[in-house]
Amino acid sequence: MFQGILIIALFIVIAGLMISKKIPTLLALPLLALGILLISGVPMKGQNADGQEIGYLQTVFEAGATRMAAAYIAAVFGAWLGQLMNKSGVTENMIKKAAELGGDRPLIITVILSAVVALLFTTLSGLGSVIMVGTIVLPIMVSIGIPALSAAAIYLMSFATGLSFNIANWQNYSNIFGLPLEDIKSFSYIVFICTAVATVVIILREFKMNGIKFAFSAPSSEVAPRANEIKGFTGAMAMFTPIVPIILVALFKVPVIPAFFAGIFWILIFTFKSWQKSMNMLTKTCYDGISDAAPAIILMVGIGILYLAVTHPMVKDVLAPFMTAINPSTRITYILFFILLAPLALYRGPLNLFGLGSGIAALFISLGLMPVLAVMGAFLSVERMQAVGDPTNTQNVWTANFAGVEVNTLTKKLVPYLWAVTAVLVIAASVLYF
Repeated sequence: MFQGILIIALFIVIAGLMISKKIPTLLALPLLALGILLISGVPMKGQNADGQEIGYLQTVFEAGATRMAAAYIAAVFGAWLGQLMNKSGVTENMIKKAAELGGDRPLIITVILSAVVALLFTTLSGLGSVIMVGTIVLPIMVSIGIPALSAAAIYLMSFATGLSFNIANWQNYSNIFGLPLEDIKSFSYIVFICTAVATVVIILREFKMNGIKFAFSAPSSEVAPRANEIKGFTGAMAMFTPIVPIILVALFKVPVIPAFFAGIFWILIFTFKSWQKSMNMLTKTCYDGISDAAPAIILMVGIGILYLAVTHPMVKDVLAPFMTAINPSTRITYILFFILLAPLALYRGPLNLFGLGSGIAALFISLGLMPVLAVMGAFLSVERMQAVGDPTNTQNVWTANFAGVEVNTLTKKLVPYLWAVTAVLVIAASVLYF
């Protein structure tokens, strides 16, 4: 029990160092894994009585670095497709077409823009895409009378709505929980619906609170001519790019990587200008996509190492008494535990799947303390709090800076909506899986 308490204390210390920005997450996760292994007495090298390797250099650090390889590749291909959409003009044209369709009706413009942002981020990923979309969307929202803070909050909520249907993320979660993609997809439908409803609520509430008119006599904005405009039938077909991989994965059970390949070929066909230009764009966006995906991949390496550290047999033996003591063993305690502690997903805390949470989730699963699907449902529920509420997210920092608001003020604006979404999702997960 004493060793278990030491490990939890180490969790708290590492979380504190991340919150205070003393160490980055990409270093914190392997460091935490090493500390857990040392406290649990796992040898650096060695074999058990059956001759199986138990040393952490091989079984944790070597194996953990490649454990989430499928998620790495999905992240790269997703980012590659996102870069193709950006460079070909599909992203910009979709956003500006949405603004044109809204005409002189600010509410309609905002709803359409939010829907387009959500659709785009089912495929786009990385800070580059957040910046690309945000530099177009946020000025349009502000120009029609939405305060900068409200515009930033609506943009991030729309981003989160699309993120719930991002198939590269589905692959990542599939690896973390060791579940088939179908299980992740099924709960993601509920996540998508709840987040979309919350986005509509925040739009309507902000319009009412700020006294924004629902329409005005003059057109909302003269949309500037587009240097990279795509027109006609091919242009219309190109704008279907974001949903091509989703349809293939969700409806036709196509694996993730072939689905992304299909999306890449689709956009190349419908934005084709010349062989040389298409090949140059394909090569350049591939490199840019790898660059976009790199931060996520480095985090996944740390997550894989931490996962194998906390599921090591010697570590499980040490932590079993402590985790059993705090385990929410009934439906009511499950609901209360994850709803009340949902803010621990912020600041890279212990319920953050892209931080310490991956280790906690692995413990619940490896010790058999609750059904695997219940663990998945709970952590994907509190992930809503992290996805757009965490002020340490690069997308939050950039959006707040671009909108000219303080990042923690933006978090305060978002948290009530995100907490409500989390609560509904936890209850849904308890009914479905617990």
